Amino acid sequence: MAATGMVPADKAAYALTRATGTLAEGAAKLAEEIGATGVEALLAHANRTAVHKGATAALGSMQPRPSEWYAFDGKDQDTTDWYPQGLTCGEESGNIGVPVLLVSWYFKPEAGERGIRVSFLSPRTLRYQHALLVEARPDGSYGPIDIHAGGIACHGDLLYVADTVRGLRVFDLGKLLDLRTAQNDLGDPARVGRSGGRFHAFGYRYLLPQTDCWKVVRGGPHFSFLSVDRSGGTPALVSGEYRQDDPGGWVARWNLPLTDGTPKDAFVMGQAKIQGAVSWGGKWYLSQAADGNTNGRLLVHSGDKMLTRSYPIGPEDLTVRGGKLWSVTEFRNKRIIFAVAL
Repeated sequence: MAATGMVPADKAAYALTRATGTLAEGAAKLAEEIGATGVEALLAHANRTAVHKGATAALGSMQPRPSEWYAFDGKDQDTTDWYPQGLTCGEESGNIGVPVLLVSWYFKPEAGERGIRVSFLSPRTLRYQHALLVEARPDGSYGPIDIHAGGIACHGDLLYVADTVRGLRVFDLGKLLDLRTAQNDLGDPARVGRSGGRFHAFGYRYLLPQTDCWKVVRGGPHFSFLSVDRSGGTPALVSGEYRQDDPGGWVARWNLPLTDGTPKDAFVMGQAKIQGAVSWGGKWYLSQAADGNTNGRLLVHSGDKMLTRSYPIGPEDLTVRGGKLWSVTEFRNKRIIFAVAL
Protein backbone atom coordinates (compact mmCIF):
# COMPACT_ATOMS: atom_id res chain seq x y z
CA MET A 1 0.00 0.00 0.00
CA ALA A 2 1.51 3.31 -1.00
CA ALA A 3 0.67 6.46 0.94
CA THR A 4 2.20 9.82 1.73
CA GLY A 5 5.62 8.96 3.14
CA MET A 6 5.09 5.21 2.49
CA VAL A 7 7.16 4.54 -0.62
CA PRO A 8 7.47 0.98 -2.02
CA ALA A 9 10.98 -0.43 -1.56
CA ASP A 10 13.04 -3.38 -2.77
CA LYS A 11 11.76 -6.25 -0.61
CA ALA A 12 14.81 -8.40 -1.37
CA ALA A 13 16.90 -6.09 0.81
CA TYR A 14 15.05 -7.41 3.89
CA ALA A 15 15.11 -11.13 3.09
CA LEU A 16 15.69 -13.57 5.95
CA THR A 17 17.09 -17.10 6.04
CA ARG A 18 16.35 -19.73 8.64
CA ALA A 19 19.28 -20.45 10.98
CA THR A 20 18.08 -22.91 13.61
CA GLY A 21 21.52 -24.35 14.32
CA THR A 22 21.54 -26.11 17.72
CA LEU A 23 18.85 -23.88 19.25
CA ALA A 24 16.03 -26.44 19.13
CA GLU A 25 18.35 -29.16 20.45
CA GLY A 26 19.46 -26.94 23.33
CA ALA A 27 15.89 -26.02 24.26
CA ALA A 28 14.85 -29.69 24.16
CA LYS A 29 17.76 -30.67 26.42
CA LEU A 30 16.76 -28.04 28.97
CA ALA A 31 13.13 -29.19 28.83
CA GLU A 32 14.24 -32.74 29.70
CA GLU A 33 15.27 -31.50 33.14
CA ILE A 34 12.94 -28.56 33.81
CA GLY A 35 9.22 -29.20 33.47
CA ALA A 36 7.13 -27.22 31.00
CA THR A 37 4.12 -25.14 32.01
CA GLY A 38 1.47 -23.18 30.15
CA VAL A 39 0.68 -19.49 29.96
CA GLU A 40 -2.57 -20.00 31.89
CA ALA A 41 -0.73 -21.81 34.71
CA LEU A 42 1.92 -19.08 34.81
CA LEU A 43 -0.77 -16.41 35.15
CA ALA A 44 -2.35 -18.35 38.01
CA HIS A 45 0.93 -17.93 39.92
CA ALA A 46 1.63 -14.34 38.82
CA ASN A 47 3.43 -12.42 41.56
CA ARG A 48 2.92 -8.78 40.53
CA THR A 49 -0.13 -6.57 40.10
CA ALA A 50 -0.63 -3.79 37.57
CA VAL A 51 -2.58 -0.66 38.50
CA HIS A 52 -5.70 0.14 36.51
CA LYS A 53 -5.32 3.62 35.01
CA GLY A 54 -2.22 4.37 37.09
CA ALA A 55 1.01 6.24 36.19
CA THR A 56 -0.94 9.09 34.59
CA ALA A 57 2.31 11.04 34.08
CA ALA A 58 2.81 8.81 31.02
CA LEU A 59 -0.15 10.50 29.32
CA GLY A 60 1.35 13.99 29.40
CA SER A 61 -0.91 16.31 27.40
CA MET A 62 -2.62 13.49 25.47
CA GLN A 63 -6.25 14.23 24.59
CA PRO A 64 -8.45 12.32 24.38
CA ARG A 65 -6.98 9.88 26.88
CA PRO A 66 -6.63 6.18 26.07
CA SER A 67 -9.80 4.13 26.39
CA GLU A 68 -7.94 1.75 28.71
CA TRP A 69 -4.54 1.50 30.35
CA TYR A 70 -2.63 -0.52 32.94
CA ALA A 71 0.44 0.68 34.84
CA PHE A 72 3.24 -1.62 35.95
CA ASP A 73 3.76 -1.94 39.71
CA GLY A 74 5.95 0.42 41.74
CA LYS A 75 9.11 -1.68 41.50
CA ASP A 76 8.89 -1.97 37.72
CA GLN A 77 8.02 1.72 37.41
CA ASP A 78 11.07 2.79 39.37
CA THR A 79 13.79 0.50 38.03
CA THR A 80 16.56 1.95 35.89
CA ASP A 81 17.86 -1.54 35.08
CA TRP A 82 14.97 -2.77 32.93
CA TYR A 83 13.11 -0.90 30.15
CA PRO A 84 9.91 -2.13 28.43
CA GLN A 85 10.01 -2.21 24.62
CA GLY A 86 7.91 -4.78 22.78
CA LEU A 87 4.20 -5.61 23.09
CA THR A 88 1.96 -8.35 21.73
CA CYS A 89 -1.22 -10.17 22.69
CA GLY A 90 -1.61 -13.90 23.05
CA GLU A 91 -5.26 -14.84 22.82
CA GLU A 92 -5.55 -13.69 19.21
CA SER A 93 -2.39 -15.51 18.14
CA GLY A 94 -4.22 -18.78 17.51
CA ASN A 95 -3.14 -21.28 20.16
CA ILE A 96 -2.67 -19.65 23.58
CA GLY A 97 -6.38 -19.32 24.23
CA VAL A 98 -6.27 -17.19 27.40
CA PRO A 99 -6.37 -13.37 27.48
CA VAL A 100 -2.79 -12.17 27.92
CA LEU A 101 -0.56 -9.25 27.01
CA LEU A 102 3.18 -9.84 26.65
CA VAL A 103 5.81 -7.13 27.11
CA SER A 104 9.54 -7.46 26.40
CA TRP A 105 12.13 -5.65 28.55
CA TYR A 106 15.88 -5.23 28.01
CA PHE A 107 18.53 -4.93 30.74
CA LYS A 108 20.23 -1.55 30.33
CA PRO A 109 23.39 -1.60 32.53
CA GLU A 110 26.49 -2.72 30.65
CA ALA A 111 27.89 -4.46 33.72
CA GLY A 112 26.28 -7.69 34.93
CA GLU A 113 24.29 -8.36 31.74
CA ARG A 114 20.93 -10.04 32.41
CA GLY A 115 19.59 -10.04 28.86
CA ILE A 116 15.87 -9.79 28.16
CA ARG A 117 12.68 -10.79 29.91
CA VAL A 118 8.99 -10.96 29.00
CA SER A 119 6.06 -10.01 31.22
CA PHE A 120 2.84 -12.03 30.91
CA LEU A 121 -0.09 -9.86 32.07
CA SER A 122 -3.70 -10.93 32.47
CA PRO A 123 -6.12 -8.13 31.49
CA ARG A 124 -8.77 -9.98 33.53
CA THR A 125 -6.94 -9.88 36.87
CA LEU A 126 -4.13 -7.35 36.17
CA ARG A 127 -1.74 -9.88 37.70
CA TYR A 128 1.53 -10.38 35.83
CA GLN A 129 4.72 -12.41 35.93
CA HIS A 130 8.17 -12.01 34.38
CA ALA A 131 10.00 -14.81 32.54
CA LEU A 132 13.68 -14.76 31.55
CA LEU A 133 14.47 -15.51 27.89
CA VAL A 134 17.59 -17.62 27.42
CA GLU A 135 19.70 -19.32 24.78
CA ALA A 136 20.27 -22.98 25.63
CA ARG A 137 22.99 -25.26 24.31
CA PRO A 138 22.95 -29.01 23.56
CA ASP A 139 25.04 -29.75 26.66
CA GLY A 140 22.26 -28.35 28.86
CA SER A 141 23.92 -25.04 29.67
CA TYR A 142 22.12 -21.76 29.06
CA GLY A 143 22.65 -18.01 29.36
CA PRO A 144 21.05 -14.59 28.86
CA ILE A 145 20.37 -13.01 25.46
CA ASP A 146 21.99 -9.59 25.10
CA ILE A 147 19.70 -7.75 22.66
CA HIS A 148 17.35 -4.74 22.74
CA ALA A 149 14.14 -6.75 22.08
CA GLY A 150 12.47 -3.68 20.60
CA GLY A 151 9.50 -5.63 19.29
CA ILE A 152 7.67 -8.92 19.85
CA ALA A 153 4.82 -10.72 18.08
CA CYS A 154 2.83 -13.90 18.76
CA HIS A 155 1.53 -16.30 16.13
CA GLY A 156 0.31 -19.73 17.17
CA ASP A 157 2.61 -20.93 19.95
CA LEU A 158 5.55 -18.93 18.60
CA LEU A 159 6.87 -15.70 20.04
CA TYR A 160 8.99 -13.69 17.58
CA VAL A 161 11.49 -11.24 19.10
CA ALA A 162 13.25 -8.54 17.09
CA ASP A 163 17.05 -8.77 17.15
CA THR A 164 18.34 -5.43 15.91
CA VAL A 165 21.22 -6.58 13.72
CA ARG A 166 20.50 -10.30 13.22
CA GLY A 167 16.79 -10.44 12.36
CA LEU A 168 14.29 -12.50 14.36
CA ARG A 169 14.67 -14.82 17.33
CA VAL A 170 11.91 -17.37 17.87
CA PHE A 171 10.62 -18.86 21.13
CA ASP A 172 8.06 -21.65 21.56
CA LEU A 173 5.55 -20.77 24.29
CA GLY A 174 4.84 -24.48 24.58
CA LYS A 175 8.34 -24.78 26.05
CA LEU A 176 7.85 -22.26 28.86
CA LEU A 177 9.78 -23.82 31.78
CA ASP A 178 9.08 -23.65 35.53
CA LEU A 179 12.12 -23.99 37.82
CA ARG A 180 9.83 -25.11 40.64
CA THR A 181 9.38 -28.42 38.81
CA ALA A 182 13.10 -29.15 39.10
CA GLN A 183 14.04 -27.79 42.53
CA ASN A 184 12.53 -26.31 45.69
CA ASP A 185 13.98 -22.83 45.26
CA LEU A 186 14.83 -20.41 42.47
CA GLY A 187 18.59 -20.67 42.82
CA ASP A 188 21.04 -17.82 43.24
CA PRO A 189 19.42 -14.48 42.25
CA ALA A 190 22.82 -13.19 41.13
CA ARG A 191 23.54 -16.06 38.73
CA VAL A 192 22.19 -17.63 35.56
CA GLY A 193 22.79 -21.12 34.18
CA ARG A 194 23.52 -24.51 35.66
CA SER A 195 25.91 -24.78 38.62
CA GLY A 196 26.41 -27.35 41.34
CA GLY A 197 23.56 -29.47 40.07
CA ARG A 198 21.11 -26.59 40.38
CA PHE A 199 19.49 -24.14 37.99
CA HIS A 200 19.79 -20.35 38.29
CA ALA A 201 17.90 -17.61 36.45
CA PHE A 202 18.64 -14.38 38.32
CA GLY A 203 15.82 -15.26 40.71
CA TYR A 204 13.17 -15.71 38.01
CA ARG A 205 10.90 -18.73 38.31
CA TYR A 206 10.16 -19.09 34.60
CA LEU A 207 12.53 -19.60 31.66
CA LEU A 208 11.76 -19.43 27.95
CA PRO A 209 14.53 -20.91 25.77
CA GLN A 210 15.04 -19.83 22.16
CA THR A 211 14.10 -22.52 19.64
CA ASP A 212 14.72 -20.95 16.23
CA CYS A 213 16.21 -17.98 14.38
CA TRP A 214 15.72 -16.10 11.10
CA LYS A 215 18.82 -14.12 10.11
CA VAL A 216 18.99 -11.25 7.67
CA VAL A 217 20.60 -12.38 4.40
CA ARG A 218 22.33 -9.09 3.58
CA GLY A 219 23.77 -6.97 6.36
CA GLY A 220 22.42 -3.48 6.89
CA PRO A 221 18.72 -3.62 7.83
CA HIS A 222 17.90 -3.19 11.51
CA PHE A 223 14.89 -4.95 13.07
CA SER A 224 13.45 -2.57 15.67
CA PHE A 225 9.79 -3.57 16.15
CA LEU A 226 7.28 -6.33 15.35
CA SER A 227 3.53 -6.86 14.99
CA VAL A 228 1.01 -9.11 13.24
CA ASP A 229 -1.61 -7.98 10.73
CA ARG A 230 -4.60 -10.33 11.08
CA SER A 231 -7.05 -8.11 9.22
CA GLY A 232 -6.75 -9.97 5.91
CA GLY A 233 -7.05 -13.57 4.78
CA THR A 234 -3.41 -14.51 5.45
CA PRO A 235 -1.78 -13.17 8.64
CA ALA A 236 1.38 -11.14 8.06
CA LEU A 237 4.35 -10.50 10.31
CA VAL A 238 5.34 -6.81 10.26
CA SER A 239 8.80 -5.52 11.13
CA GLY A 240 10.85 -2.42 10.45
CA GLU A 241 13.58 -0.05 11.48
CA TYR A 242 13.84 2.84 13.93
CA ARG A 243 16.07 5.70 12.77
CA GLN A 244 16.80 8.60 15.08
CA ASP A 245 16.97 11.56 12.68
CA ASP A 246 16.54 9.88 9.30
CA PRO A 247 13.15 9.39 7.58
CA GLY A 248 14.57 6.46 5.60
CA GLY A 249 13.48 3.73 8.02
CA TRP A 250 11.84 0.73 6.35
CA VAL A 251 8.90 -1.55 7.12
CA ALA A 252 8.15 -4.96 5.57
CA ARG A 253 5.62 -7.79 5.80
CA TRP A 254 6.05 -11.58 5.67
CA ASN A 255 3.22 -14.09 5.28
CA LEU A 256 2.62 -16.34 8.30
CA PRO A 257 3.45 -19.03 9.11
CA LEU A 258 6.98 -17.95 8.30
CA THR A 259 8.31 -20.54 5.83
CA ASP A 260 9.96 -18.24 3.29
CA GLY A 261 12.18 -15.41 4.44
CA THR A 262 11.35 -13.14 1.51
CA PRO A 263 8.89 -10.36 2.45
CA LYS A 264 5.70 -10.03 0.43
CA ASP A 265 6.25 -6.24 0.31
CA ALA A 266 8.35 -3.45 1.81
CA PHE A 267 8.18 0.34 2.15
CA VAL A 268 10.24 3.32 3.27
CA MET A 269 8.19 5.11 5.92
CA GLY A 270 9.36 8.68 5.36
CA GLN A 271 9.34 9.36 9.10
CA ALA A 272 12.06 9.41 11.77
CA LYS A 273 11.82 7.98 15.31
CA ILE A 274 9.29 5.24 14.51
CA GLN A 275 9.16 2.82 17.46
CA GLY A 276 6.34 0.57 16.26
CA ALA A 277 4.26 -0.18 13.18
CA VAL A 278 1.29 -2.33 12.23
CA SER A 279 -0.85 -2.54 9.10
CA TRP A 280 -4.56 -3.18 9.61
CA GLY A 281 -7.58 -2.90 7.36
CA GLY A 282 -5.66 -1.16 4.58
CA LYS A 283 -4.09 1.43 6.90
CA TRP A 284 -0.64 1.82 8.42
CA TYR A 285 -0.28 2.83 12.08
CA LEU A 286 3.12 4.21 13.16
CA SER A 287 4.18 4.96 16.74
CA GLN A 288 6.51 7.98 16.81
CA ALA A 289 8.58 8.87 19.87
CA ALA A 290 9.91 12.20 21.13
CA ASP A 291 11.73 12.21 24.49
CA GLY A 292 11.09 11.36 28.13
CA ASN A 293 9.08 14.51 28.76
CA THR A 294 7.33 15.08 25.44
CA ASN A 295 4.28 13.35 24.03
CA GLY A 296 4.75 11.04 21.07
CA ARG A 297 2.46 10.83 18.05
CA LEU A 298 0.39 8.16 16.34
CA LEU A 299 0.66 8.50 12.56
CA VAL A 300 -2.12 6.90 10.52
CA HIS A 301 -1.56 6.42 6.78
CA SER A 302 -4.61 5.72 4.60
CA GLY A 303 -4.33 5.97 0.83
CA ASP A 304 -2.56 9.25 0.08
CA LYS A 305 -3.48 10.83 3.43
CA MET A 306 -1.73 10.91 6.79
CA LEU A 307 -3.48 11.76 10.06
CA THR A 308 -1.65 12.65 13.27
CA ARG A 309 -3.14 11.66 16.62
CA SER A 310 -2.14 12.46 20.20
CA TYR A 311 -0.16 9.76 21.99
CA PRO A 312 1.51 9.25 25.40
CA ILE A 313 5.13 9.94 26.32
CA GLY A 314 7.55 7.23 25.17
CA PRO A 315 5.34 5.01 22.96
CA GLU A 316 6.95 1.83 21.67
CA ASP A 317 5.79 -1.34 19.88
CA LEU A 318 2.20 -1.78 18.58
CA THR A 319 -0.33 -4.61 18.56
CA VAL A 320 -4.02 -4.94 17.74
CA ARG A 321 -6.23 -6.62 20.35
CA GLY A 322 -10.00 -6.67 20.64
CA GLY A 323 -10.45 -4.18 17.82
CA LYS A 324 -8.20 -1.60 19.51
CA LEU A 325 -4.62 -0.47 18.98
CA TRP A 326 -2.36 -1.16 21.98
CA SER A 327 1.13 0.07 22.84
CA VAL A 328 3.53 0.29 25.79
CA THR A 329 5.59 3.21 27.13
CA GLU A 330 9.17 2.91 28.31
CA PHE A 331 10.27 5.76 30.59
CA ARG A 332 10.77 5.45 34.35
CA ASN A 333 7.60 6.12 36.38
CA LYS A 334 5.69 6.51 33.08
CA ARG A 335 5.29 2.83 32.15
CA ILE A 336 1.86 1.80 30.94
CA ILE A 337 0.16 -0.57 28.50
CA PHE A 338 -2.64 1.36 26.80
CA ALA A 339 -5.32 1.12 24.12
CA VAL A 340 -6.82 3.59 21.65
CA ALA A 341 -9.35 3.23 18.85
CA LEU A 342 -8.09 2.04 15.48
